[in-house]
Amino acid sequence: MAAVAVTGQYRRGKTALFLIACCCAGAAPHWMESESSLWPVLILVFLLGSHGLRTVFLRDREQSLVKSNSSSFQLIDEKSLPNVDVLIAARDEEAVIERLVAHIASLSYPKEKISTWIIDDGSQDRTPLILEKLCLQHKNLHVIRRSSSAGGGKSGALNKALTKVHGDWLLILDADAQLQQDSLHRLVSYARAGGWSAVQLRKAVINASENHLTSFQAMEMAMDAVIQQGRLAGRGVVELRGNGQLLFRPVIDQCGGFNEDTVTDDLDLSFRLLISGALVGILWDPPVQEEGVGTIPGLWRQRQRWAEGGLQRFLDYWPLLMSNRLTFLQRWDLMCFFLLQYSLPIVSLFDLITSVVTRTMPVYWPLSIAAFSISGLAYWRGCRTISEGPELPSPDPFRLLMAIIYLGHWFVVIPWVTVRMAVFPKKLVWAKTNHHGQQTVQV
Repeated sequence: MAAVAVTGQYRRGKTALFLIACCCAGAAPHWMESESSLWPVLILVFLLGSHGLRTVFLRDREQSLVKSNSSSFQLIDEKSLPNVDVLIAARDEEAVIERLVAHIASLSYPKEKISTWIIDDGSQDRTPLILEKLCLQHKNLHVIRRSSSAGGGKSGALNKALTKVHGDWLLILDADAQLQQDSLHRLVSYARAGGWSAVQLRKAVINASENHLTSFQAMEMAMDAVIQQGRLAGRGVVELRGNGQLLFRPVIDQCGGFNEDTVTDDLDLSFRLLISGALVGILWDPPVQEEGVGTIPGLWRQRQRWAEGGLQRFLDYWPLLMSNRLTFLQRWDLMCFFLLQYSLPIVSLFDLITSVVTRTMPVYWPLSIAAFSISGLAYWRGCRTISEGPELPSPDPFRLLMAIIYLGHWFVVIPWVTVRMAVFPKKLVWAKTNHHGQQTVQV
């Protein structure tokens, strides 16, 4: 398994070409005969919609496989447990860092086999002082300090830690993460039994009851896990989500570590692992619990970063993603996901603009309806699933409708970020999410 070459050049040009292609796709049907303009869209509805439905319902197969083979996922004997290094990149996390260290210290994992490494990435608040005090209390806690100008963002911080740690596995956590006492033991046992090179824990929002925005994010995380499990069951692609990801250290080294030329280390690493042939799994329970973003400006900043990093990886790795390194099912899954997640919002925008200019009806509405309907089904199935950790919001009709409307923010974020990427040069900065530490874990 060789390191995957990073092809992060010419992103502005690639983004501009993608934007132009979406513009043409959105406008072209309005100059076709009215009888035939809907046929290409209806074909896409059938192809992408059937794949989406298959993914949501295949999730049951993945769940049943885990249950039917539960005997093979029994907890590993403590003597056989591997060494694990817990890595946390932290900047200005005074509100949550002490709580995180307490959660890690309470894990039911042999103390001699776990080490915690916190990379203080130029914090300007009380984080360094708190870490100094915590180091005196926890002998397995190590602090690595970087200046705020060190560069590379979160990936640079994690790469710095890779030069110092020697464990068999890496557990990557955000500073606001909260775990159950047996989470690591169960996670390692699942990874070893399934032969996974990486495993992502389901993300659960701890402050779902704070307001409507955090409630919708809790539903969104459940929806995402349902889709991820379905993609896995359909032999498609499972992606890492940053917080709560367990990584086999030798595979990470062979992939070249973390890419410092990206704003989303987790999404980029997902493709590097995929291209390298590494197996990535997802575990519904136990979840990793984290804070949802409680304000619209905070959500806007977070989603811009996610959208930019998500699109970047397709632009960087598309020749390898279309090569024989991937199976047909993996390539098909990626193409469907790309068209629905990144192309559809931009195409729909230009479809709407052209319909106003030409005084014709929009054309792509059937595809948008199909995409939102599949998302609503995944919402419903995820929120009705028995889960550990915070109680998931009830998917009653009104809340389900509002959560679907909430997803419409991607139809604003994706076009805006794509235009920005095509016009302005990128300056890599760590646009972190602020954490407040107001909630505690539920077991």
